[in-house]
Formats: sequence, C-alpha cells, structure tokens
Amino acid sequence: MKMEELAVLMKDCGIVGAGGAGFPSYAKLNEKADTIILNCAECEPLFKLHRQLLAQNAAEILWALDTVRNAVGAKDVILAIKKVYSETIEAVEENIGEYKNMTVALLPEIYPAGDELITIYETTGRVVEPGKLPISKGVIVFNVETMLNTYYALKEKTPVCYKYLTVAGAVKNPVTVRVPLGITFKDAVKLAGGETVEECEYLNGGAMTGRLAKKNDLVTKTTNAVLVLPKDHPVVMKKKTNTKINIYRAMSSCCQCRMCTDLCSRNLLGHPIEPHSVMRAISKGMTSDIAAVVNTAYCSQCRLCDMYSCQQGLAPGAMIGVLKNEIRAKGIKLPDDPKFRGPDEQRKFKLVPMERLVSRLGLKEYDVEAPVSEISCKNKEFKIALSQHIGQPAKPTVKKGDKVEAFQKIASCEGLGAEIHSPVSAKVKDVTEKYIILSSAEKGEI
Repeated sequence: MKMEELAVLMKDCGIVGAGGAGFPSYAKLNEKADTIILNCAECEPLFKLHRQLLAQNAAEILWALDTVRNAVGAKDVILAIKKVYSETIEAVEENIGEYKNMTVALLPEIYPAGDELITIYETTGRVVEPGKLPISKGVIVFNVETMLNTYYALKEKTPVCYKYLTVAGAVKNPVTVRVPLGITFKDAVKLAGGETVEECEYLNGGAMTGRLAKKNDLVTKTTNAVLVLPKDHPVVMKKKTNTKINIYRAMSSCCQCRMCTDLCSRNLLGHPIEPHSVMRAISKGMTSDIAAVVNTAYCSQCRLCDMYSCQQGLAPGAMIGVLKNEIRAKGIKLPDDPKFRGPDEQRKFKLVPMERLVSRLGLKEYDVEAPVSEISCKNKEFKIALSQHIGQPAKPTVKKGDKVEAFQKIASCEGLGAEIHSPVSAKVKDVTEKYIILSSAEKGEI
C-alpha cells in the first residue's frame, strides 16, 4: 500500500491518537521517517489498557506496524514496552519473529516514559530538540490502540466507533472495557460496578495529566481512563486549586530549591524549561524573566513538578500550563534557535520510579488489576462530540430525523482532522454545533 492510500484510509476511518490530544494519525505519515516506534509505556498510574491490548492482539498490531513501515518506507520498527510488562513482552516475542525489521526496546519503570520525546530517547538515543517534532529525527510514534484501529481499518475498513478505556480507582470492580463513543463517564463507571464512595470525583485521564470531569462528560476517541477518587483525595484537592491562589502561594512560599527543575523530564533532556525560574518570575512580576515565561512553551505538562517534586505542595506545572496556553493563544513567536544543552549527565539518577510516584500520590490501594472485560453497554442514546481531535471540528453530514447504520459516517472534516462515524444503527435525535445525538433503533445490548 502506498503512503497516500494509507493516509486516505486512516482519515476516512477516523483514526487519531487514541489518547492525549488526538493528533490525526494520517498527518504523521512521512516518507522522511526511518523508524516507527510503538509506544507501550503507559506510565500514568492505574492505566492498564495499552499493555493489555498489545498482549491480546500482538499479531494484529505487529502486522499493522509492518504495513505502516512499508507504506512510508521506514527501515525499522521498535516496540517500546516497559520491562515490567512481562505478559505483553511474551506475546510480542511469540509473533515478532515473522518480521525482520522489528525489535523490542525495554523501557525503565519510570514516569513519564510515555512522553514521546522520552520514549524516542530511551529507545534510539536520539534527542528531539526544543520546538521540533519527532520526524525531525526520522521517527514516527504511534500508541497501541491507534495501531489496533489501523489494523481494523486495513483489514475490514472498520472506522473508529468504539474506545477501550480503564475504569479504576474507587470502583467495585476495576476493569478495562470497550465502549461506544458518546456514552457518559457515569455509564462507563456502571460497567465497573459503580463507585465505592458516596462523595467522589471523576478524572478524565490519569492522576498526573488528567483533569477533573463531570459524570455526564462523554467518552471520545481520546478517553484512555475514567478514574474515580474520594472527594478529599490529595490528587483531587491538588487539581481543584485555582490560578489566583497558586500565584499567591508562589509569591509567598517558593524557596527556589530547584527540585521542580532538577526532576523536570524535559529539562533532563536538555530543553530550556525551568519551572523554578517560572515560579521566581511569577513572584517578582512576569517581566522579570521573559525567557523563563517564553520557555514554558517547551513544557510537556507531565505535571511531575506539581504532583511529586515540590515539597511545599506548590503548583508550578499548573502555572506553566496557563502561561503556555497564553503564548499559544496570543501567537507569541518562539525563538528560532532555543537553548539546547543536550541530556543531563546525571539524568539516570534523577528519574522518578513508578512505585514511588504511586505511593506519593496516595494511589497504592487502587493500584490493582483491571482485567479486560466483554461487558456490553446497554445505552440507547449517544451524544457524539464533533471535536474529538486536534484540528478542525468535524461538520455533520446528517440532519435531525435521519436514520443511520452502524459505522456510517455522520460527520466529516475537510482540513486537519478525522471523520466521525455512528457506533450503532440509530435515528438522529438532534444535531447541534458541538454534538450529534443518536437514539438507538434497537433495544437491548449494543
């Protein structure tokens, strides 16, 4: 298959990064790539789905990876897997012998090994410089579920209408499930037996990078997990602090110990982000250190500085996130040649072990198995978001009252983006600027 054909197929089937910001996968394809990396680091605490999917679907995922490699003309495929995922590694090794250009690279059990720049460095030794994309080093990175979706697109022309996600935390039966797009988080939690605490909060995503969510928030193509935690849990309390309070606390409490910078995952790669300098600039007035503020653009938002590094419980990561968004919104031009010093010589001694991170976050009691389950979702209404990825929101191709079939395209995107399809045979109940609401035409299980 030619690269152009693969790109059209991936867009038509609505394949985007199955996690994070949801970058349209077809836009990553590039003939300059010499290496394809499968990211199975999955370093957010309590996440299970990527290691599980690779263990259960190794043959399919490896076949899809090799097809992509051939399409772009890359030489090598590297499967980046944490060395503690023994079941996953065993499944891969049973199938990898069929492919001459594939190898397994074992990642350390650290956070955030899943940051693609760190994954690239740990597996190839190449360092993506500040402001550059992985392709600048000849690398394309895909995650596990994205490649599984690519397999189904290649083999069956099946579009992305369902999402695997881990439901964990304060739930009766932590589980990894496959659910239709457009159900609510509350519906997903029911599949795990419901909450075990009355006063609780939901997180969309992980304890580190996830955000507080509402029970009626929707499952989209980028939902990797729904976590339930007690309302007074330290992770929840940390995410509830507001910007104004964070500023006051930075001004009054930051002692400039540099721990946030010393453990910063991107700083350890040589990028110019310095959380402690940002905190100092905030306390003295932003103009006191313009470079520190501008360099927030190179932050990965792994939130180590917030959730782990700062011994005073301050929130440099949250403040950096605000500044980073402001820089993007105002179109501030970044330096053409940002400072880059290369990886820290002491980097290996400053990496954060997952076990220690889980304990520090107070999540040890929730760090249990969440097996893949075939539990079926019985919803009859689905609220499909038109914006499920980076780029332009999709535009509806159906109208209120239309009948649609399962896997039928219901929204399309002309520019950077991906198509959206119906997970069920249904009637279009309503179409708004942000959603298409479907009412299932059939009763019972989907």
